[in-house]
Amino acid sequence: MLSPDYPIRTERLLLRPFEPGDLDAMAVIHGDPAVVRFLYLGVRDRDALRPVLEEKGQRTVLAKEGDSLNLAAVLAATGELVGDVVLFWRSEEHRMGEVGYIFDPAHAGRGYATEAARALLRLGFEELGLHRIVGRLDARNTASARVLERLGMRREGHFVENELVKGEWTDELVYAMLEREWAQAAMSASRSDAVAGSASNRSA
Repeated sequence: MLSPDYPIRTERLLLRPFEPGDLDAMAVIHGDPAVVRFLYLGVRDRDALRPVLEEKGQRTVLAKEGDSLNLAAVLAATGELVGDVVLFWRSEEHRMGEVGYIFDPAHAGRGYATEAARALLRLGFEELGLHRIVGRLDARNTASARVLERLGMRREGHFVENELVKGEWTDELVYAMLEREWAQAAMSASRSDAVAGSASNRSA
């Protein structure tokens, strides 16, 4: 079981449960055709998102297989909601999870998706004890693929026309990381930080 202490803090973000006041910001993200282009669902307005937001606000604990953590990614400096992230507990027997994320394109190119997804990987591996976490995406979504690659996840599969999405056959990419790979990456990062810290402070 995983019941995080909220908010979850990263370098620049706070990951917290969704609140009713997030509706307008969610409508901006989920109402943008460019954002939802590679998702299963199309654009949604405030009325369609209101019950969705209520459901997301209740998904704050991973108590059993099939549960998900749906969290708002907000800027620590301003409180502005910039993303919608999720950690799924896919299998208890096989200790497997999945990460997902969508971000406001107005804040693209700043590494927020990578920063938030890294926090989800840490939760999954270090606190829930998962063995394997995957990320699945439309093969045309090169920006999302770059996020998973920056996290150190391996591209394991390219499934050709395996799903019919919004009336068209689409390819799917699958990325994955194992618990031991996460631990090795974290150890390497700690060593790099120690070396850098001996010379000067890191820039924000």
